[in-house]
Amino acid sequence: MKILIKIAYDGSAFSGWQAQPGKNTVQQTINAAAKQLFGFDCDVTGCSRTDAGVNALGFYACIAGKGQPGLETGIPVSAVRPALNRFLPPEVALISACAVPDSFHPRYSAVSKTYSYLISESSLRNPFYENRVFVPSRDLSKEDTERMSSAAETLVGRHDFSSYMNSGSSVTDCVREIYSATVTRRDGICAVTLKGNGFLYNMVRIISGTLLEVGYGRILPGDIPSVTDACSRPAAGPTLPPYALYLCDVEYPSGITDGSQDVCRMP
Repeated sequence: MKILIKIAYDGSAFSGWQAQPGKNTVQQTINAAAKQLFGFDCDVTGCSRTDAGVNALGFYACIAGKGQPGLETGIPVSAVRPALNRFLPPEVALISACAVPDSFHPRYSAVSKTYSYLISESSLRNPFYENRVFVPSRDLSKEDTERMSSAAETLVGRHDFSSYMNSGSSVTDCVREIYSATVTRRDGICAVTLKGNGFLYNMVRIISGTLLEVGYGRILPGDIPSVTDACSRPAAGPTLPPYALYLCDVEYPSGITDGSQDVCRMP
């Protein structure tokens, strides 16, 4: 078996998920904690490669022995959460753990992923939003976010999302399916939430930047299908900063993650 863990982390403390020489990453942090707990080197495989500064409320990763298909340990799975949390820094929290088959892959077995990008409705600087919420250049009214919501709805479906991918990716197939796209307001924060079968490099941050342009009135809601169909990065809006992006959850086939559905809430 492998152990599938669900973690939350503050991305501002890390240079992204993936291990990199000379940099502090989430994967290396989990690897070090797993070695302390189990007493041997482990392989930790994540469900995604979040960029530097991006946060996670529900990130999944599998732990196996180094070079092994699974994990041989006398530690009960039920004890992994409290035990592993002892070796993790304050910026990372293990939410839950469960056993999965050796064949399970946290990335390729995923059915969907859900991301949210948080934007303040007020343009006033808020110290409690630092590294948490994007503050726009002007206030966003209810009418502004309603236009953003209308524009977001046009993204639902299967499309080539090349317009919303930054350079630097080796991906050649840019077709993805968005299952839902919403813009909601609560407690002074506007949340752009996308659920889909996969996302391109910086895709959520670019879509959020494009929808913000709709809120500003620089792009009309009805223009978004043309932006998408252009399959050209210059057609879309700016790439918003990483710190306000949250990987909220990853969905797997029914039964796979039973017992690991505890949640971490938005700030």
